Amino acid sequence: MHVVILNNPTARAGAHRHVAEAVADRLRERGIRVAMISGGSADESTSLLRAALAAGPDALLVAGGDGTVGLALQELAGTDVPLGIIPTGTGNDLATAIGLHELDPGSAADAVAAGRTRRIDLARVTRADGTSRLYGTVLASGFDAKVNDRANAMRCPRGAMRYNIAILIEFVRLTGNAIDVELELPDGSVRTIAGPHVITAIGNGPTYGGGIPICPDADLSDGLLDVTLIRPAGRLRLLRLLPRVYRGTHTTVPEATTWRARRVTLRGSGVTAYADGDPLGPLPVTIDPVPTAVRVFAPS
Repeated sequence: MHVVILNNPTARAGAHRHVAEAVADRLRERGIRVAMISGGSADESTSLLRAALAAGPDALLVAGGDGTVGLALQELAGTDVPLGIIPTGTGNDLATAIGLHELDPGSAADAVAAGRTRRIDLARVTRADGTSRLYGTVLASGFDAKVNDRANAMRCPRGAMRYNIAILIEFVRLTGNAIDVELELPDGSVRTIAGPHVITAIGNGPTYGGGIPICPDADLSDGLLDVTLIRPAGRLRLLRLLPRVYRGTHTTVPEATTWRARRVTLRGSGVTAYADGDPLGPLPVTIDPVPTAVRVFAPS
């Protein structure tokens, strides 16, 4: 068996680059050939990844967070090459949804060696200019996108605490966003929900921001998108709502509505969409599920 490991050496400022080596060593002990590649930028990593996949490896492992995993999703979708995730990034939401735990090289290596795989859905975002990108976790637009902007600009702390601090800072500046949401429901009917919204989240998976269950019932294999919308309310009311968001129990409060959809279109001005922690560009965007798009290694 021949495995390629794409390592993001800058994940968490390089604090856990040894984890990828530990996984490689564990695989080699099991007689698996391992090649390591590492790019200094997203573009370089993508070029190295394409060259490595052209050689026909049996599997690809990614050591990093959701952003680095996202690079691999663009290349592996629609193929039969399985993806393994070594969760070493600031946000590891897709790995968590699959059942892999942060900084556990043993589980990541064992899943590959055992050959346990499953197919999961992805979501495709199409921009106004016709270009598109796949994502695995949650697309955010509004307050949560501003939190991503803030978290990405912060040098410390590392890990999920960075998102927590960014949430509190942006909460002080909180305003609703005039985002209109058009839903194509599973029965084929169409419903439009006018803004403003504080949070607009379109989930393929349940969590974002390092484990916040914004779409707690999202299923990686149901062929649908989960939509969570939260309308503006007083700051005190929203402050009381935050703990429920962290527990995933916010979907029953009056300010929140949830939907399942087979297509979602977001329209608004001056608002950026984020997915897997990376900016995708301004609205409008249309999101479609891509069922069984990629094979992943998963623990038993």
